[in-house]
This record gives sequence, C-alpha cells and structure tokens, in this order.
Amino acid sequence: MANNKKDMRREDLAVPYVAPPKKASDSDISGMLATTLPMAAMFTRNRQVPTVGWTAVLFALQNWLSETPEQKKTSAQPGLVTVGLAVLSLGVTYMQLFIPQRMPQGPATGTGTSTEAPPAMPPTDEAW
Repeated sequence: MANNKKDMRREDLAVPYVAPPKKASDSDISGMLATTLPMAAMFTRNRQVPTVGWTAVLFALQNWLSETPEQKKTSAQPGLVTVGLAVLSLGVTYMQLFIPQRMPQGPATGTGTSTEAPPAMPPTDEAW
C-alpha cells in the first residue's frame, strides 16, 4: 500500500533542536573523595593501615592537577588546600612514629594490664 497522505507539518514553523548547555555540577566523585579521605585518615590515625592517608594524597593531587579554569572559579576551596589537608592527614597518621606516646609505668597509675585485685586496706584502730 502506498501512503498517499500529505505531510501537514509546516517547515517554516519547525524549530531546530538545540541541546541545553551543561550545568556546572560540583558533585564530582573525585573532589568528594579528595575532601573526605583526609578526614577519615585523621579519624582512624594508626588504627588502620596508613593506606587511607596515601590514598587521600593521591586523590587530592589528581584533583588538583586536573582542575579546569571553570572549576577554579566555581569551587568552594582551591585544589591546593585539598592537597595540604591530605598531606596533613598523612602527617597525623605517621605522627606516632616521630612523637611516640609515653605510657605510664607501675601499679600506682592504675593502668596495669593484670587482672589481680588491688591489695586490701590495712586495718585501723579508729572506731566510727
């Protein structure tokens, strides 16, 4: 069957499609990780493997080096601040290597690891 219907659309009223401009989105995952990983490294300190601190440094460097001029104008903080925070978190992670904490020694401090009960008080002659 042949389609003999006439096209009723008017070409003078047709508007060509124009793609809308891209919105500047601040929700890139790299920037979020570069900001939150240093905080996670500082919170965990030496309890976890220091890989979190090194990962924070790598993400911050990658985020700073791949920053576009548009991101520089619209970002809340410059990429160099994120790198500084990541390096600071790495310093906090390794701080106990350079500044070790001194643990108090002896039974007078009450921090011993034994499970024995403390000695009994000596009897007194005083009456209530």
